Amino acid sequence: MSNVDLRNEHEAVRTRVGFHDFTHEMLEVKGPDAGAFLDKMFVNNISGSDVGEGQYTTMLNESGIIIDDVIIFRMEDDLYWVSTLYIQEMFDWFGKYSDGFDVEFKDIKNVTTMYAVQGPKSAEVINDFLAESIDDLKFSRIRDNKVGDVPVRVARFGFTGELGYELYFHPDHVELIESKLQESGKSADIKKLETDVVLSSLPSEKGYILMRDVDELNPVEAGLGWTVDWDSDFVGKGAIESSKGNPKRSLIGFTVDNGTEVELESAIKKDGEVVGKVTNCAYGFTVDEMIGYCIIDNAKAKIGDKVTIGNDNTEATLTKRVFYDPEDQRRRGE
Repeated sequence: MSNVDLRNEHEAVRTRVGFHDFTHEMLEVKGPDAGAFLDKMFVNNISGSDVGEGQYTTMLNESGIIIDDVIIFRMEDDLYWVSTLYIQEMFDWFGKYSDGFDVEFKDIKNVTTMYAVQGPKSAEVINDFLAESIDDLKFSRIRDNKVGDVPVRVARFGFTGELGYELYFHPDHVELIESKLQESGKSADIKKLETDVVLSSLPSEKGYILMRDVDELNPVEAGLGWTVDWDSDFVGKGAIESSKGNPKRSLIGFTVDNGTEVELESAIKKDGEVVGKVTNCAYGFTVDEMIGYCIIDNAKAKIGDKVTIGNDNTEATLTKRVFYDPEDQRRRGE
């Protein structure tokens, strides 16, 4: 793929609208104890969600290290959807802790496809073919809708930092949904996304994480302390309580001074001493910089420091992790 292709798709989402198949594996969790069980397995208060509400959260091992980050929708009082990339690992982990809970879980990916529709004109496009308007759908909410007589669930979520939606429907209807998106999106110059901008430049500018960024961190170190319900008895809680006000490491951002790409896992050095490592690097087409994330030792480095990266001693500056729209106006559609 060329930089021209990457930039075109990136800018389509930032300025107009783009769509792509973003189907994750989906685990259905149901039963009288479903909420209580998910409270045990994840750091948020999942059982406190409203029906139709989704939450971003993490799952930890006994040492408090993140082993998955997911979206959980409360679909009914005792029924939840968990969107994950690691469903077999989640099955195994759930099985380890499910004794004593009246709960069951099953893989529903074979009946659930998800298309992401992202960009400032996304609502305009999907409103053109949905049976009911989604203008009043709030962020993190999901509700039933239809395309003709085909049931579709619409969630206001995304991984781009723009106003965006997710369409959940049966895989049998992929051609229908794609044709509706292309037809209704013509006036908005809609773009089908086929490069990796959906996992690189778009989320990186916004500070969104992949598992490779956090798979050795706890939620506080990863900057996700806001997701933790400290009153809940979740797996790994005891191991992370000491980090609550004083994390030893942090996942932060950096910009590369000369704009060259650096390799993942490269050492970050300050005054010749290793202070961290690179977890992510991408060119941000909107911010017009080579950007990335790194894990740093808080006792040795901080935001604002000048550092070098890798064997080539590429000069860089440590920054906050959100490079684009820190006030979050774009995602809110303002």
